[in-house]
Amino acid sequence: MARVVQDAKLAKREQRLRLAISKKPHWMTLNEGEHLGYYRGARVSKWVARYRRAGTTENYQERTLAQADDVADANGETILDFKQAQAAARAWFASLERSGGRRSGPYTVSDALDDYMAGFTGKDSANTRRRIEAIVRPQMGHHVIAKLTKDIIADWHRALADAPARLRTAKGADQNYRQTPDTEEARRRRRSSANRILTILKAALNVAYGNSKVGSDDAWRRVKPFPKAETPRLRYLSDDEARRLVNACDPAFRSMVKAALLTGARYSELTGLEVRDFDRQAQTVWLRETKSGTARAVYLEDEGFALFESAAIGKKTGDLIFPRPDGKRWGASQQARPLAAACKKARIDPAGFHDLRRTYGARLALRGVPMAVIAEALGHSDERITRRHYAHLSKSYVADTVRQAVAGLGIVQAENSKVVRIAE
Repeated sequence: MARVVQDAKLAKREQRLRLAISKKPHWMTLNEGEHLGYYRGARVSKWVARYRRAGTTENYQERTLAQADDVADANGETILDFKQAQAAARAWFASLERSGGRRSGPYTVSDALDDYMAGFTGKDSANTRRRIEAIVRPQMGHHVIAKLTKDIIADWHRALADAPARLRTAKGADQNYRQTPDTEEARRRRRSSANRILTILKAALNVAYGNSKVGSDDAWRRVKPFPKAETPRLRYLSDDEARRLVNACDPAFRSMVKAALLTGARYSELTGLEVRDFDRQAQTVWLRETKSGTARAVYLEDEGFALFESAAIGKKTGDLIFPRPDGKRWGASQQARPLAAACKKARIDPAGFHDLRRTYGARLALRGVPMAVIAEALGHSDERITRRHYAHLSKSYVADTVRQAVAGLGIVQAENSKVVRIAE
């Protein structure tokens, strides 16, 4: 019999009860790739296990073992003490080893999500994984795919649209939400967000169906996204608004805002820029960490070149061009609060960091730059995306074409027996 591995935090009931309530388990290692976890919830505590074959980089398989003996005494089956939980975990590990590391038991949505991410080749894997771990897995992961119904998925989809927007929350704390007015635009945004999350779930389930893990895709194929939810938000800053916003920013954040307005780069693309990515001779910046995974060059005009030249002075090639005040890289969502504060100080309508990118594209379109060039500058893989957002602003693309087509149409109307031409 394997020896009991000791852990100061989990071994005794009174020690476990001192741990903070958390949505994630407290883990301890039994062997390489084999872990026992203790989940302490608000109402119940459970033992969980996770497994990954030694020497591989596969995603962990997880399993709930039983309830912990925090309140009731252990019975060896539905309630386990620390020693019994280790024995149950090792028994599960052994069963997986006998099957070559393959999953045992019913194939769940959580299993499908693991397989989906293991073979993921799409764009923006970081955000896809974040949505899976924050929303899809906690809410849908326990469902056995063979028992999924259209109503289960549709009800979950509607609940996503009814829920308020999530805000960045400290680890272990209750989830924060943004309180927004119940307007048509707010509802459209929530439906749009729910559609994106539904797309992730359906993609994972389609992989499961393609791998013959389930006999039918009818349950999720019949769940449709909310219609007319993807209307692009056309928010562009005027030149005056952009100047006021820059002046209102804290000095530590101001360079990031300037860079977005002058390059059209995304927040995530700017945070990782190093001095080596700035080519003084060619007056370009090389964006390595892009949403599409394909690096691209940004061509700087005089103002943009001066910004990067100033930001790179005195730094080594591997240093960040736009670090936080503490010298570290800006993290996910850390732009939201300083940008919101700057908008309020500048007395302009709230704008997200992505609106700075749209402002760059809009400036190009208003100056008659062809759609193909704007698509290249913004890193759009499909020019249709560019047309969708900027064609109506381009002097040379739609406006001139329409005006030339209707010019001289000669519409007339009779008024008091006189022919009057309607002014164009």
